[in-house]
Amino acid sequence: MSGIYIHIPFCKQACHYCDFHFSTSLKKKDKLINALVGELELRKNEFNNITVETIYFGGGTPSILTNEELQLILNTIYKNYNVSKDPEITLEANPDDLSKDRIIQLSSSPINRLSVGIQSFFEADLKLMNRAHNAQEAKDCLSVATQYFSNISIDLIYGIPGATNTQWIENIKMALNYNVPHISSYALTVEPKTALATFIQKGIITDVDDEQAHDQFHILKDKLEASGYTHYELSNFGKPNYYSKNNSAYWQGKPYMGIGPSAHSFNGTQRGWNLRNNSKYIKTITENKLPIEIETLTNIDRYNEYIMTGLRTMWGVSLGKVEADFGQSYKKHLLEASQSFINQDLLYLDAEHLHVTKKGQFLSDGIASELFMLN
Repeated sequence: MSGIYIHIPFCKQACHYCDFHFSTSLKKKDKLINALVGELELRKNEFNNITVETIYFGGGTPSILTNEELQLILNTIYKNYNVSKDPEITLEANPDDLSKDRIIQLSSSPINRLSVGIQSFFEADLKLMNRAHNAQEAKDCLSVATQYFSNISIDLIYGIPGATNTQWIENIKMALNYNVPHISSYALTVEPKTALATFIQKGIITDVDDEQAHDQFHILKDKLEASGYTHYELSNFGKPNYYSKNNSAYWQGKPYMGIGPSAHSFNGTQRGWNLRNNSKYIKTITENKLPIEIETLTNIDRYNEYIMTGLRTMWGVSLGKVEADFGQSYKKHLLEASQSFINQDLLYLDAEHLHVTKKGQFLSDGIASELFMLN
């Protein structure tokens, strides 16, 4: 399975916690869309003999684009790539963009999956994060979207300063009321140079409480698993047959192509990333050049990435795959390095697969880094 990710680098306003690449100015939107089309055409030979099974519009806020603009990009993909008969086509969308008319229009388009940035159903949380929508818009869009789309994912954020465990439980209950088949949930992270980091430094907002985030992660896990969701990746919960095919491909090391400024690509042995500047991206594409930097991954790089992604998923890390892909010495290193975490009940071995325990899940990224091969 392979996928195409299209980065739409525009937002109505900047969320205080976000460090993704975006612009709040739409002046260059038309030129940027033409550049996306141009990059897709320039790179079509990279996917020779590869079937595209997922197309993902991410951002930024892809729902800023009109249906016609989205269709132009999709037409370019279908013209230049071999797309499967039933691809998963996801649009990230903000509730304020999802009016009833827009939802109906999207339901008649090739897009068959919505990923809605709810983040919270509470007004105070949304204001703290500087989200463009309000709580009522969050509820209204889901009430309509669930009538027209069967495949919907929503995003929720936990660990928000001032948001109690009781409020977090209420957030989860409200999400469950809409019976969406997929929920992605992330701890609020303070990224350098964001507005949130500045507000915390100045004492305007209370700092994130890691212990509270840890508690709310386990509340989320318990509530969603009790409601029939599978916790298939650290931040993702899905009902049967509703796991994100796009994201699952990332975690399982499948090839993907990233289109647009700041987008990343992977072909199995090389990783590439586009430059993070809209004007330079547009200029480079208009010169029929690719705005991409590429690095060839070493065995150590590939092993470390597999450990990081594997431990985040329910599939874990296969000892057989480590030995087959990287050699006996890597398997020996992994077993030796993981033993202390097994002793602490943070990891366990099951049928030659290494998994994090429930106790270790929230710490999985830190544990993975301790299992890396350094040289």
